[in-house]
Amino acid sequence: MSFQPKANRIGLWLFIVSETFLFGAFLSARWYSTGTLKPEHLNQALALGLSIVLLISSVSAFLAETSIRYNHRRNFVIFTSFTIAMGLIFLGGVTIELKEAIISYPPETPYGSSYFMLIGLHAFHVVTGLIALATVLVLGIKGHYGSKDYWAVEGVVKYWHFVDLAWVIIYPTLYLF
Repeated sequence: MSFQPKANRIGLWLFIVSETFLFGAFLSARWYSTGTLKPEHLNQALALGLSIVLLISSVSAFLAETSIRYNHRRNFVIFTSFTIAMGLIFLGGVTIELKEAIISYPPETPYGSSYFMLIGLHAFHVVTGLIALATVLVLGIKGHYGSKDYWAVEGVVKYWHFVDLAWVIIYPTLYLF
């Protein structure tokens, strides 16, 4: 293994740690500004469904990475495409939820500002992840990755897992407590 992939991995983990601090700051601000306010008018069923969609996308992302690691290009394309589709479904659901939530929790209220900032921050990261997934999908279709050169896929999938993990923490913070 050459130095470059090792340096890339260190860089990726440093980036993920810095992103963790960013999300942590906004989660802390939510708890500080609103305490244990339990939201009453949020669409719990939709949020739970979106959580399931993201968790399924995490599994398909893992399967995409595993597929390219073993040179199963067809499966890589299928699983990466499925992951992208799940991410788009998630964003569509978040759009519906935002339209509903703005009525009950205006952005100028403490809970509303925390809610919209966290949802917006996470949605931005989902969009970033989808762009990265689409990029590795196109390059994968063109044959850029194989069993010995799949670092970009590995990095994108790790980022996607981080985005999913962030939602696993955001979901109960905003919708359950």
